Amino acid sequence: MTKRQLLGPLAAVALLASVSACAGAARPAPAPTTAPATSASARPQPVTAIMMDVIGGNAGRAAEQMGPDTQVTFKDVSGKGRSVDDPAEWKICETRPGPNQQITDYPVVLGVVRVGENCG
Repeated sequence: MTKRQLLGPLAAVALLASVSACAGAARPAPAPTTAPATSASARPQPVTAIMMDVIGGNAGRAAEQMGPDTQVTFKDVSGKGRSVDDPAEWKICETRPGPNQQITDYPVVLGVVRVGENCG
């Protein structure tokens, strides 16, 4: 095979490759079909949810009822500033948001005192 006979097919392959590359570049990229991933530090946004009336109830059980997707914080409202290590040993005196109000921000805050104490 001579150089001239070899160049014909090579030129055709090169021409087809360049046309294919140009044709692919002219098409817009398809739109993503999945939502972009969010970082673990992103704050979850509540979906139409209403705060249950849990005042007077056990903090541990209330947190369980709200489910694992609800971010809950416990705050000692006795004025002693204690940390709430075992929510089952605390009762709820107040909530933020209040009972039967829409949850618009996280975390949900349960103001608590130890079982046996008065809410004051």
